[in-house]
Amino acid sequence: MARNGGLQAVTPGLDRTAEYRTIGPKRQGELAADATLRSIVVVLENPQPMALKVICDQGALADALNTVSAVVASRTPTPVLTCIKLTGKDGCLHLAATDGETSLQLQLDRVEIDCDGETLVPADKLTQIIRECGDPTVTLEAEGHALHINAGDSHFKVYGFDPVEAPALESFDESSLDCEINSGDLAKMVARSLFAAAVEHTRYAINGVLYDRAGKRLRLIATDGRRLAMASGDCKSKSESQQCIIPGKALGLIRRLSSDPEATVRIAVADARITLQFDNAGSPATMGSSLVEGRFPPFEDVIPRDQDKKVVFNRETLRSAIRRASLLTNEESRSVRMKFEPSKLTLTSHAPEMGEAVVHLELKDYTGETLEIGFNPTYIADALKVIDDNEITLELKASNKPGLIRAGRDFTYVLMPVNV
Repeated sequence: MARNGGLQAVTPGLDRTAEYRTIGPKRQGELAADATLRSIVVVLENPQPMALKVICDQGALADALNTVSAVVASRTPTPVLTCIKLTGKDGCLHLAATDGETSLQLQLDRVEIDCDGETLVPADKLTQIIRECGDPTVTLEAEGHALHINAGDSHFKVYGFDPVEAPALESFDESSLDCEINSGDLAKMVARSLFAAAVEHTRYAINGVLYDRAGKRLRLIATDGRRLAMASGDCKSKSESQQCIIPGKALGLIRRLSSDPEATVRIAVADARITLQFDNAGSPATMGSSLVEGRFPPFEDVIPRDQDKKVVFNRETLRSAIRRASLLTNEESRSVRMKFEPSKLTLTSHAPEMGEAVVHLELKDYTGETLEIGFNPTYIADALKVIDDNEITLELKASNKPGLIRAGRDFTYVLMPVNV
């Protein structure tokens, strides 16, 4: 019998199938009693999906599964939300997963499709198996709700679910297109903002990152109440403005999907969802996510405008000094005091029962009066990790006022002081 419910393999009574399709229920029942047509009746009323069979490059499949499996739900009463749906069609293998709020669809071109079809299997076991396969190629073959995996001298059979149980995922809506941006630029903006977002804060809106576009300029802003990071970049857009709050999980996926820095990312916003289409060579992808409800804090009011003390640092020099000064800090005394003078900077830290540290740096172009101020060294180090400019500017006002770090025109970081 044909895999897709066709009749080519059923010879007896073949010329009577057209009659079965067109006659009424009474006559259908009579024909069903005919032994030569029983198998045809079963196939016509319960067509079976074709069985997927595909040969994949092991490395490419492992990378794709690592990316897609990041979407699946870790704890859920719905088993299919812990699965990845594999679909072979049009000469490509399509991987899809969702946790109910965030979805990801990824296309893998480096495959050989022997038979189109689909299967739905648990993401964790499938990913672990493919990762451990040492053979350069892996063969996947569906059998009912199970998936056979063959690689070299290994064979695995993983039990899954009916693919029809997988939730339907949205496609990219051209009519909701907001902007287009270079993949590498977007990944950099995400890296420069996401680290400052709150984690499980009672103010749910700051658990995400603000997407703020005005014309052809896009900004991503994140804050946890003690610091604020704003990353900016250029984009292509035909509309005036757009503003929404993107969950941190979705932004983390953007960094994973930006494998081709020269690719174009198309962003659509509509109906409380955001969808991103990545035009990656060999593995194009579409990611969708629900938006965070609530109102983001008025971040423009937080950025100081009247700083009268400025100093330019080499990024690595400051990073090294902060790291050394923080060696003798602990959770109870998590601060480094910075004393700025016309020609030098002294960094000190002290922790009871541990000791104290003193680090000196020469300052060549400090402008302003002597000032002592304390900062959490981790917060400064976090910002310096995501900056790739060689020089950064630190702007200050007073010991009880926030500090401001700038790197070029595309990164601004506001940092609240701590008591020392």
